[in-house]
Amino acid sequence: MKTPKRIQPLIDDGLVDEVIRPLMSGKEAAVYLVRCGEEIRCAKVYKEASKRSFKQAVQYREGRKVRNSRRARAMDKGSKFGRKEQEETWQNAEVDALYRLADAGVRVPKPYGCFDGVLLMELVTDNEGGVAPRLNDVAMSAEQAREDHAAVIRDVVRMLCAGLVHGDLSEFNVLVDAYGPVIIDLPQAVDAAANNHAKWMLERDVNNMTEYYGQYAPDLLGSQYAKEIWALFEEGELLPDVELTGLFEGDTEAADVDAVLEEIKAAFAEEQERQQRVREAEELD
Repeated sequence: MKTPKRIQPLIDDGLVDEVIRPLMSGKEAAVYLVRCGEEIRCAKVYKEASKRSFKQAVQYREGRKVRNSRRARAMDKGSKFGRKEQEETWQNAEVDALYRLADAGVRVPKPYGCFDGVLLMELVTDNEGGVAPRLNDVAMSAEQAREDHAAVIRDVVRMLCAGLVHGDLSEFNVLVDAYGPVIIDLPQAVDAAANNHAKWMLERDVNNMTEYYGQYAPDLLGSQYAKEIWALFEEGELLPDVELTGLFEGDTEAADVDAVLEEIKAAFAEEQERQQRVREAEELD
């Protein structure tokens, strides 16, 4: 196939030997199968900001630290240089998160580096060595749903213990290999302590996963893992291998109406994006 323009420099530098075929295209990037020596890997080519359909980038950038003050000022001003730096920061955030989460024991693809907007990473495979399917393409028994749900929740906890919230976790951002779920797509991962939206993002991530697996194991639908996890996190008692119950006794104080409205708006926006992803997935099929 014709080599994508953004991947050509990696071929010129000997990082990639051959582009085999397109793998998938999403709201923020296109992914290709590439050959690197004797290994088959993925090359994730990030789309330019103007062509991405990820609409809430500002919320996700909140709390991200930029060490260079000149770069930080340029990003705040929105200058051409600042926009370029902002794009690099967005892209490098995924590489940093992948290394950080792998060290924390979270099942994520192994990264090999980000080069001019192209992320090279491990190809996640199925039992036969083919490309692993996305979770939304996999059917399962109730027992398997409970097992895989527990694995994802465990990884969400480990992510939070490492200081991160995925922020966009759904059945479209999880692959299923021979050993279970593998979490992907992390450029929007947020700092749990520095981002004011981290709590509802975590709740949305967990609830998305619970609702999906709950199709196969309805008993999961009444669980309160998100609230339990965040309560332990706020109390400083969340550990990577904590045993969760899925139960949570709600706060009896008066509800914060503004906060509730914000969550409703966020949920509505998420559902619109979710429907768009479904349409995109159907078009790819």
